[in-house]
Amino acid sequence: MKKHYDFSNAVVGKYYRPLESLEIPVYLDNDVKTGLVQLSQQSGKDISILVNELLKKDLELISSVH
Repeated sequence: MKKHYDFSNAVVGKYYRPLESLEIPVYLDNDVKTGLVQLSQQSGKDISILVNELLKKDLELISSVH
């Protein structure tokens, strides 16, 4: 290691990525994926929008039961 490092041109947070912006991979069963693709095409919505809408409804249902 060097005795001295020059950080005078350093940029704070240059490589920082907040956790909330991470994309989480989700692996679906083939039949679920096929059904979602069909629903997406029928509704004309992007599949990620459709999945988010469905999951939000499920979360509301689950939270209303508890």
